[in-house]
Amino acid sequence: MTTKKVRYAVIGAGWISQEAFLPAVEQTGNSEVVAIVSGHLDKAKQLAAFYGIEGVYSYDQFDALARSGDLDAVYIATPNSSHARFAVQAAQHRLHILVEKPLALSLAEAESMRAAADEAGVYLTTAYRLHNDPGTLQAMEMIRSGAIGDPRYFGSAFCFQIAAGNHRLHKDHWGGPLQDVGVYCLNAARHVFGGEPVEAHAVAGSDASDPRFAEVDAGISATLRFEGGRIASFYAGFGADPVDHFQVLGTKGSLEFQHAYLFGTGRTIVLRRGDAVERIDVAETDNFSGMIAYFSDCILQGKRPAVDSGEGLEDMRALLAIDEAAARGAPVRLASSRPFTPLQPSMLRRFPPARRKLLLP
Repeated sequence: MTTKKVRYAVIGAGWISQEAFLPAVEQTGNSEVVAIVSGHLDKAKQLAAFYGIEGVYSYDQFDALARSGDLDAVYIATPNSSHARFAVQAAQHRLHILVEKPLALSLAEAESMRAAADEAGVYLTTAYRLHNDPGTLQAMEMIRSGAIGDPRYFGSAFCFQIAAGNHRLHKDHWGGPLQDVGVYCLNAARHVFGGEPVEAHAVAGSDASDPRFAEVDAGISATLRFEGGRIASFYAGFGADPVDHFQVLGTKGSLEFQHAYLFGTGRTIVLRRGDAVERIDVAETDNFSGMIAYFSDCILQGKRPAVDSGEGLEDMRALLAIDEAAARGAPVRLASSRPFTPLQPSMLRRFPPARRKLLLP
């Protein structure tokens, strides 16, 4: 018997699609890519030939593809400025939508994406691959179960040296380290505390002598206040040595999560309670295979993802507040009426690293 697979179009054939999404699909068992939509057709044709994908389309041809009946879902990996355009088009043709973070450029855009998806009865989810990651789910469950008592402080850093010319360095795409890597720190903090921030403070900085940062900041430091006096702070940077970790201080212990955000690596949880130290090594798994398999399971079963479009909206709300706080040099208040949804054990998916891939310049 042939297992039904969700048919995806990959929109945007850049690095993340090449490095992570396309290699991951094959091993999910419930998903397949049937089309690549790109502004670089020569590159898309090479990728299609490598993966045995029949359809290659330009961005202008996407609407015709979307209405063809040949697709069930899309993965949007274009610059941030075009997320809303493709998501709304996809929803209008009743296609489910997995979109790279951040969800959009503004709350108005994000709301339009969500409204289009709700009206069409399709799922819209930000591509938070860590929500299906064994190490992340284990760390969050340990915190939620009281392993460190009541979590009081979250501290994190996620940085790397970005290459000149990367589209994430362009202001018109809402590029910058906050939106690209800071969102991981923010999302982790929200799940550690199981709620939404109520106030944002931020300081952004750059090096005028570095031409990479003519349009965006090299780094930004944010501090968020949560209900009950809980505090989260993190640094996101495009011009510092590669680091990705977080630490949570609780009333009865602390938890450190090493390699908390990157894919292509194992993770380590270090739990400290008094003089006792427990180290838990979590083997590398393919985050993208896990994310795709979970999203496709939801589609095939007709079951809304546990953490859906509202998650991306809340992160957008906080990102924009942090941006505003840095620009104003003053704190910005936040408000949310949405109940917080924690990560669920049912979201766990475990796949070996996908090794077969084609990387093009």
